Amino acid sequence: MDFLKMMKQAKQMQEQMGSLQEQITEIEAEGTSGGGLVKVVLNGKGELKSLKIDPSLFKEDDVEILEDLIIAAHTDGRVKIDAGIQEKTQAMMGGLGLPAGMKLPF
Repeated sequence: MDFLKMMKQAKQMQEQMGSLQEQITEIEAEGTSGGGLVKVVLNGKGELKSLKIDPSLFKEDDVEILEDLIIAAHTDGRVKIDAGIQEKTQAMMGGLGLPAGMKLPF
C-alpha cells in the first residue's frame, strides 16, 4: 500500500468519524422497566431526554422501588444506545477495509 493511498484513507476515515459522531448524537432509544411503568428516552451520548412514570407508582412507601425502576429503565436504554452505536460504527468501518477487530478510541 503506498503512502498517498494510506493518507487518503486516513482523511476519509477522519471525515467519516466526524459524520458518525453527529449521527450518534441523533440516536435515541427508549428504556423501560416494571413492565412499562417507567420509561426513559436517552440520546446517543447516554443523556436522559425524558422520563415518564406511571402514576400508580406514586406511593410514599414505594420510593425505593421507583428509584430502582428508574435506574433499570436507564440501563435498558443505555444498552440499546450502545447497540445502535456499535451497528453504525461497524457499518462505517466495513467500507474502509480495516482489519477485523480493530478498535477505535471511542
